[in-house]
Amino acid sequence: MKGQWIGQYTGSNTGTIIVNVDEVRTHFQGSAFFKDNNAGLPGSVAFFKTPDKSKSFQFRVQPILPIDPQTGVFSSWEQVKPHYATNLIVPQWADVSGSWDAGCLKLAFKTDIGTGGSCVLPSSNADKVSEITPLKKDWRTYKEYVAGLEGSRYLFRGQNKPWRLRTSFHRSGRADLHRFVMEDMQVLHKHLSARTKHVFDLNTPNENGAFLNLIQHHGYPTPLLDWSYSPYVAAFFAFRGISGKAAGEVASEESVRIHVFDQAKWKSDWNQLSALLTTAPHLSIGEFMAIENERLIPQQGASTITNLDDIETYVRSKETKDRQYLWAIDLPVNERNRVVQELSYMGITPGSLFPGLDGACEELKERNFGA
Repeated sequence: MKGQWIGQYTGSNTGTIIVNVDEVRTHFQGSAFFKDNNAGLPGSVAFFKTPDKSKSFQFRVQPILPIDPQTGVFSSWEQVKPHYATNLIVPQWADVSGSWDAGCLKLAFKTDIGTGGSCVLPSSNADKVSEITPLKKDWRTYKEYVAGLEGSRYLFRGQNKPWRLRTSFHRSGRADLHRFVMEDMQVLHKHLSARTKHVFDLNTPNENGAFLNLIQHHGYPTPLLDWSYSPYVAAFFAFRGISGKAAGEVASEESVRIHVFDQAKWKSDWNQLSALLTTAPHLSIGEFMAIENERLIPQQGASTITNLDDIETYVRSKETKDRQYLWAIDLPVNERNRVVQELSYMGITPGSLFPGLDGACEELKERNFGA
């Protein structure tokens, strides 16, 4: 049952539902976000815990919290009701029943005001191989291609394999961002504040984002995805971790992947949100302050922040025949040594991208051992 489930619910009302489920020791727990198709009704969220790990379940969720239409964050009905009709009645609780298997999650619910609905939600495809058909380039034609792109319009992300775009948080098997915000972030802030010169104010969006970026760059799973404005920095990360020896032994068709994202067009076409706990699926672009984060500037970094497990499917659902946001370029793995050498001539090395002892050692390992 763990993971993210997205689809449509029908019944007294219709709309979009996002169910995020974490598996803990004895049960499942998570959150369900509802966005009604009727703009005159507020979105809502319910937090739940199953009795055990059975394939079928029944429980009551209480309270159901409305989403503030101005902030996109859940709140109390007293604070939210001035935005809606004076005679509007919203549910306070709901009885939920359902079942699940590897392919789908089935839910039915009935509220205290007599409304109800049901849905059958498909499992996420985020762990499947990417469905993007890539451009095939070698290193020479890649350089020619990116030289023709408009500067600062695009973001680039390098990966060893043609994986779908997915945050480290979702790759970890977690899905419930409410738990991440209310538990993980608080514990991290408590412990890391003793190790940073700056004490981050998590209630300030810029500092909250900077804190997320910092822990992401030091290996903690977050709902951020790292990108770079530099196609050459992206190439560095695409080949990083592949040794020169391994690159010389792979089949000629083996490739690494670099994603290209038209961030300028995406920002102009779609609302950008900073909140994680919202009813609407979203992918938003953030450029956070580099507080205590020496890596951000040399990597020419930017981030996307999202509440989605399968980013590729979401972005492609927004594309049309005449409007493309995301594509990929594949480069041969066996060109690794040439690429690494040329990038070092450009000053793109582990020592420059990762200031400190780790980066210096990684760079000298490449130089002295051929990595």
